Amino acid sequence: MQLVEFLAPHFAFVSDPTAWVALLTLVVLEIVLGIDNLIFISILTNKLPEAQRARARRLGISAALVMRLILLATISIIVQLTTPVFTAFGHGFSWRDLILIAGGLFLVWKATKEIHHTVDPQDHQDTMVGTLQLSLAGAIFQILLLDLVFSIDSIITAVGMTDEIAIMYIAVIVAVSVMMLAATPLANFIARNPSIVMLALGFLLMIGMTLIADGMGYHVPKGYIYAAMGFSALVEGLNMLARNRKKQGPSGGH
Repeated sequence: MQLVEFLAPHFAFVSDPTAWVALLTLVVLEIVLGIDNLIFISILTNKLPEAQRARARRLGISAALVMRLILLATISIIVQLTTPVFTAFGHGFSWRDLILIAGGLFLVWKATKEIHHTVDPQDHQDTMVGTLQLSLAGAIFQILLLDLVFSIDSIITAVGMTDEIAIMYIAVIVAVSVMMLAATPLANFIARNPSIVMLALGFLLMIGMTLIADGMGYHVPKGYIYAAMGFSALVEGLNMLARNRKKQGPSGGH
């Protein structure tokens, strides 16, 4: 009874239709924002030995869920991260800005390094031993590192949409659950299609630059980013279809 009395105020929103709209909107937003993270996780875990890939994705995403829930518990501190701590180049930099810039630089470095390995196979062979030494713990650490950046940004976005902490918790749990289900199929699809790897790395490079720009005070609407990603994916899908038709030959469809 005491537990019910404690939880009742936090779930009073269930009778409010506008709260359900906010929940649905926030779930969709969290899932869309998770696409960036999912692409990074897919590329990173594909560098591990095949036997460890699925486990790394499960552990990394599960740890990321725990971290997001902990961050939500300290939401009053997270919100204060938007307060400027110093000014440079005419822009007041907050801790959120610095975290976004650091995360963007990390993504740009990681994507550039992987593009170099993909473009220069000989150099990739020379460094293959070091590449395969990426440990399970190392992969999970990098997943958590980048998820910290995306988590803070998404939580601050969530605060602007609703005041109900329960809605935020539900949206995060649903979004991360979708990531868990989609991680392995996406990673396998990327691994089977080499051209998709380069496209995904290009996405990471663009996302990294967007994070840096956002941290510097130049906000790029997310809609533009996802529209560009969607158009590029559509073009690559048509290329894959054309290649498959060419492999089948003139009578492949009969």
